[in-house]
Order: sequence, then structure tokens, then C-alpha cells
Amino acid sequence: MPDFHDDLRFAHVLADAADATTMERFKALDLKVETKPDMTPVSDADKAAEELIRTSLQRARPRDAVLGEEFGTEGHGPRRWVIDPIDGTKNFVRGVPVWATLIALTELSEGGDHPVVGLVSAPALNRRWWAVRGGGAYTGRSLSQATRLQVSQVAQVRDASFAYSSLSGWEERGMLGGFLELTRDCWRTRGYGDFWPYMMVAEGSVDMCAEPELSLWDMAASAIIVDEAGGRFTGLDGRRGPLSGNAAASNGLLHDELLRYLNQ
Repeated sequence: MPDFHDDLRFAHVLADAADATTMERFKALDLKVETKPDMTPVSDADKAAEELIRTSLQRARPRDAVLGEEFGTEGHGPRRWVIDPIDGTKNFVRGVPVWATLIALTELSEGGDHPVVGLVSAPALNRRWWAVRGGGAYTGRSLSQATRLQVSQVAQVRDASFAYSSLSGWEERGMLGGFLELTRDCWRTRGYGDFWPYMMVAEGSVDMCAEPELSLWDMAASAIIVDEAGGRFTGLDGRRGPLSGNAAASNGLLHDELLRYLNQ
């Protein structure tokens, strides 16, 4: 099996630089915000962070392809870096500290891009999570100061904590009935949103979460972190990994029940 630890160390370097860029613009009075064609916001910090990461990748990993939320695909090959410069831009522009830079390295294999490295850095929360294929998942501020992640052992929906982003997407997909039944049957629900519920699943503080519509850059880093923490990350169709355009993540013990509720 290839060793991706050098790539993981490089992902930390990229995240350090991105954190400095985004934190400098967080709550800035002159922050520039535009509306993209899909009606979602993008700030000058989103663009600056992605440009910085792309420039570093071009210098240090010139043979690798790059996919980013703001500037699309560049390059070709079996290795591709997948970047979301600010996951949670709506929070970022309103001064809510729950946002993060997501960095993943994927390898092309049967069925699509499969993450082999994932890093989520939330500098306004002073938190960072990461994983490498076959090497476990961790949280901390550096590789040398880290705690290994482990999902919960909750085995019954009635005892489980479920996290989600919003109701509107489930209604648009005609899946609101099953979603609401799950919220009634589980122990606790919270609308944390964006990257955070996946990290809490990996930490064991939340037992399951799901979102009805996502892009690869929203999921690639989170998927490997959840998997390496001992959980399961699939699409709502049960397909493993971040390849289905939506996501369901759990401690593994609850996964089949989670999918059953959401697919009613």
C-alpha cells in the first residue's frame, strides 16, 4: 500500500497557510462578498485561500490534478487534490466561527475518486482533524500533538444523537417524511451544519448525520476521517465514500437504520 504520510504533512502546511489567510479576513469590515450563479455566497477570502493552495500545489505537486469549489478542475492524472477553501461561507460572512478549510487527496480507482488523505481545519474554533488511509484519524493542532479519534458505540436509534444542516433539502427531494420520523425516534437532534457534524461523528460526540445534496469538495476530507475513526460514510444510496452527491455518516452500528429512515 502506498504511503501517503508525506502528502498528509503537506496538507498541514497548506492548511496553516490557508488558516492565516482566512483568519485575516474573518470579520473584516471590508470583506467583499458576491453571489455565485447557484445563488450561494463567495467571499474574497474563499478565492484567496483557494488560489494560495493551488499555487502551492503547482510548485510542490505539479503532476497532481486539482479540483476546487471556486476555480474548478485543473490537470489530469490518478491523484487529485480536492479543495473547499471555506466550507460554511454563510457562517464566515456573518461572523459565525463554524467554518473550515477542507483539503483531501484522492486516488482514481474503480467507481471514481477515493480519498486517501483528508484534513479539516477550523481556525476560528481552534480545531483541526485529519486522516490518512490505513493510518487512523486524529485531532489536534499538529501531527506531534494529536489525539486519535474513535466513533461512539451507541447501537440503538432511540439512544442516538443525529445532526443535520437544514430541512429544506429533504423536502425538495421528497424525503422529509423519513427525516422527520428519524428526528422523532432518536434521542437528540441538532442542526450543526457543514463540516462539523461529520467531525463530531468521528469524535464520538454525535452518532449519525446526513445531508441531501453535496459536492465532492464538501465530502472528500470528511469521508476518510469518519471511515478511519471506525465509522461509515456513504451516499444515501449506501454507496461507500463521497461519490453520490449526498451523504450519510454514522458510527457504523446505526448506518443501515439511518439509511432505512431516510429512504422511506
